[in-house]
Amino acid sequence: MKIIRLAARLLGYAFYPIMKSPAFFVFMFVLGYVCNRLETPKFSELGVFELFVDLYAVCLVLSFIPWRVRRWVKGAIYVAMYATSIADMYCSVKFGSTFTPTMLLLIGETTGSEASEFLRSYVGWDLLATDLGWVALILLAHILYNVFMAMARRRKLRLNLDMRAVHRMAAAVLPLLGLVCILMLEKGIATRSDNKKAFVRLMTYDNIGDVEHELTRADAAELYLPVYRVAFSLYANRLAAQQTERLIEATNRIRVDSCSFRSRNIVLVIGESYNRGHSQLYGYDKPTTPRQLELARSGRMAVFSDVVAPWNLTSFVFKHVFSLYTVGDRGDWCDYPLFPELFRKAGYRVTFITNQFLPQAEEAVYDFSGGFFLNNPTLSEAQFDVRNTALHTYDDGVLADYDRLLGEGEFGFGGDSTANLFIIHLKGQHVSYAQRYPAGRKRFAGGDYDAPTLTAHNRQVMAHYDNATLYNDSIVGEIVKRFESRDAIVIYMPDHGEECFGDGLRVYGRLHSADIDYRLAHEEFAIPFWMWWSESYAKAHPDVAEAAAGATGRPFMTDRLAHTLLGLAGIACPEYRADCDVLSPHYDTARPRLLKNSVDYNKLKQEHDNKRKPAGVAQP
Repeated sequence: MKIIRLAARLLGYAFYPIMKSPAFFVFMFVLGYVCNRLETPKFSELGVFELFVDLYAVCLVLSFIPWRVRRWVKGAIYVAMYATSIADMYCSVKFGSTFTPTMLLLIGETTGSEASEFLRSYVGWDLLATDLGWVALILLAHILYNVFMAMARRRKLRLNLDMRAVHRMAAAVLPLLGLVCILMLEKGIATRSDNKKAFVRLMTYDNIGDVEHELTRADAAELYLPVYRVAFSLYANRLAAQQTERLIEATNRIRVDSCSFRSRNIVLVIGESYNRGHSQLYGYDKPTTPRQLELARSGRMAVFSDVVAPWNLTSFVFKHVFSLYTVGDRGDWCDYPLFPELFRKAGYRVTFITNQFLPQAEEAVYDFSGGFFLNNPTLSEAQFDVRNTALHTYDDGVLADYDRLLGEGEFGFGGDSTANLFIIHLKGQHVSYAQRYPAGRKRFAGGDYDAPTLTAHNRQVMAHYDNATLYNDSIVGEIVKRFESRDAIVIYMPDHGEECFGDGLRVYGRLHSADIDYRLAHEEFAIPFWMWWSESYAKAHPDVAEAAAGATGRPFMTDRLAHTLLGLAGIACPEYRADCDVLSPHYDTARPRLLKNSVDYNKLKQEHDNKRKPAGVAQP
């Protein structure tokens, strides 16, 4: 019997931390569970065990703190938990998304009058009829409980309880409660310890790019509570602010020595998620790019055959494309000027029309990471004269933006008196592919593909991708039309490639694998890249046309695009490097092309080519 009583007492000790702060544990558990269930239901089943472990750990720490201090600590935790839960649930109700770094960024940039207007417009009693009402109900119950207990302690309420009976009941129940605690802790630690490790890993990076890359991992942290999501948003904004400060410092150092305005109108069109193998320009057997094919037949297009992106993440690519930094240089991308700043400094009017990188409350961390340096007020003013202000369901909205801005006189074409740089950023073939083209523009169906290794569903996904590619071709064709009568050169590149069932694999999207082999590099990093120029441009700049036609076979990575653009503009500045300008006779064709700053694509390609050569064939 003594052993049994000892075991029962030891089991009871497991419940001791909760017994010291029972109301704290119960209300915070209910709050966390409700938020978890309503906002992130796919995490709820295992999230409840992690929530138990988290709160048990807090109660354990609180049990060692003196009561007078403990109540203030608990009060601070209450404020943090309820405030973050209300903010997070509000965002979920109003924007269809839990709290994001962009929401915090927008709050920081909101003025007092804007905040007042927002509150009048978006905060009302009707919110209590939404899921936010559950959080309010828990808060109200918690307040009433505290009022009741305070009155009881002051003897304003008489509780006729037999305390001896209460103690006997507690003694009998404690071992059972302790056993429940042990089982819950064991389950929580066994099933969710990896998530905690991932959360610690996520919150210990020193730049926003690594944070974004961490979130592409299959074992990325699940931020299952509002307080975690808000903490992550604070952390992400702090990292972004650090890089923003360095970019502003680089902006203050820029110098343009001279500008010949070699090309009066330069148009950079950036697509999205483009698998080169699905373009007719690169041998695809489906008519996905008829307009580009027609442009190539005109004799005024240079189609490059060996171009890769430095990363397979849009935000990483944008940072490397916009910065004068190239992979392997000293420092980081944010230590170098951004090429639109140099164009503005040189006298170009810079127009940026994007269908992705405008700040939205519900945007994911990927768009936040890719757009913060474009949307920061100081950096945006340094880079752009003209910007669009709204995103569109389809990319034809970008064409409408261009036409509207032209009609409003935001930019013009005045011969030798003006010079323009246009950066046009499309959604292209970004997943989900079926949402990237209007229903009336459907050309391909799943039955058009003879792919026995693919399911009917996968063949339909491929059809959606090709329809999106065909629609993208129409948008690109319309952009080119707007410059046919101008002295202009147009450069087209997507941010990165895309898996689309290459080699018969049942894979689409991006794998984000740390192990990059040639197959993955060819699908996710190799991209279409071309330059087109108008007839008047060809007559005025035969040297550029000749250089472009002669450079199509050069190995190129788009981290060096900024130097090519500076060369096309004739901008002389300390940062320009001819060895990175693909049109320059001094271009370095032997420079490594490091994918994700780790694997040299040149070596992967060489090894692949060597394996394809028949035995006994002499090496060149």
